[in-house]
Amino acid sequence: MNVAADVSSTASGSDDRRRPVPALLIATLGMVGVVVSLMQTLVIPIIPSLPTLLNTSAANASWVVTATLLAGAVATPISGRLGDMFGKRRVLFTNLLLLIAGSVVCAMSSTLVPEIVGRSLQGAAVGAIPLGISIMRDELPAERVGGAIAIMSATLGIGGALGLPISAAIAQNADWHALFWTSGGLGVLCAVLVFLFVPESPVHTPAKFDFGGAIGLSVALLALLIGITKGADWGWASARILILFAVSAVVFLAWGAYELRQRSPLVDLRVSARPRVLFTNVASIAVGFALYGMSLAFPQLLMAPEQTGYGFGLSMVDAGLVLAPTGFMMMLLSPVSARLSASRGPKVTLALGSAVIAVGYLCAVVLMNSVWEIMVASLIVAAGVGLAYAAMPALIMSAVPLSETAAANGLNSLMRSVGTSTSSAVLGVVLSQMTMQLGPHMLPSREGFHTTFLIAMVAALLALGLTTLIPVRKTADAAATLGHA
Repeated sequence: MNVAADVSSTASGSDDRRRPVPALLIATLGMVGVVVSLMQTLVIPIIPSLPTLLNTSAANASWVVTATLLAGAVATPISGRLGDMFGKRRVLFTNLLLLIAGSVVCAMSSTLVPEIVGRSLQGAAVGAIPLGISIMRDELPAERVGGAIAIMSATLGIGGALGLPISAAIAQNADWHALFWTSGGLGVLCAVLVFLFVPESPVHTPAKFDFGGAIGLSVALLALLIGITKGADWGWASARILILFAVSAVVFLAWGAYELRQRSPLVDLRVSARPRVLFTNVASIAVGFALYGMSLAFPQLLMAPEQTGYGFGLSMVDAGLVLAPTGFMMMLLSPVSARLSASRGPKVTLALGSAVIAVGYLCAVVLMNSVWEIMVASLIVAAGVGLAYAAMPALIMSAVPLSETAAANGLNSLMRSVGTSTSSAVLGVVLSQMTMQLGPHMLPSREGFHTTFLIAMVAALLALGLTTLIPVRKTADAAATLGHA
């Protein structure tokens, strides 16, 4: 095949290039993953104050959060495809420059529009994670690939978990602009480390970039995700939301037909339709949905006033510190996931992770009487996320050509983002509708939290069911496949 020839010729001509030190490569890309994931939770501590800080309405201020999500969803599959075509390190470096630029824009402004622009640039950097996964597959010895990819994939959850207490501590003790100067500084550090320790991958797929596919996917995703994230604010039956969903459906269908006719599509739908890829991606949506239940509900539960009868009255910083161990749990479970995938196959690991998440939420329903019980439930959920997230790239990359790994991983990361976006909308509605009155304030009720945990548990069980439909390869799975594909 022409693609294979391109890939092999590119690799063979790079024997004298700089070879990476595996430990430094893994550490650098892992840090990049954590830093870009931090952008998702960076502004959570200041959300209640944003309308005042930006001199705008609460509805407008919410776009500071929404813009990051939308930009990340659009940029992730596009970054992956560009990485396959023009060099993964080059596009990774560009993502970090966008993060730095976005941080500076936000740090130097106090009005709405620049903040939305800056947060959009920060969100676009999330495409660095699937690029890092693909670089690891291209560069590392076969025996190091499984564990390294598991760590990189888990950074999507690790960064979000660690970001809450770090951001809360900065926001509580310094001017809110310090959040963005800090993120910009971390971006500069990551860019320097990438420049020093990450070589350009030898695996390229020379092709013409599919601008039509990129525009079509962007329009469809924006319409879908704006509808999901703004449904509660605008009304799920409002004309704006219904039009957005209709536009998304029509554009997705047209985009799919267009992509099937392209010689070098942005997303190879024929590869994506393979059962091993398809069911992994759909399961990823369910796992992403379940993950966000922890990020949304547990902090609110810990910070609820004690007068509610269920809350603990913790500050944002204290609640973040209680939940911070979840990030370390994901990190610790990543190499375990890699070893389990190598011995039993990533399908087993994904199924086990989904089951553990379900058990964690069941514990959350039962264990709501003390802070340590909430911590235990969150650690169990985090353990399941660490196992599941680390297994997904192994399943994806064992089913796609070497020349398409970045694009395939980008699409898988997008599916997780769709899951978390949907979870934010659905669970947000539950907590806003199932309420109790405390003085002049309406707060989520105990039953609202129970319902939230049960919905997240059902999502994890759905992921488990979808995982059972993933075909099992008879040949060596996981590490061997990743190392020699």
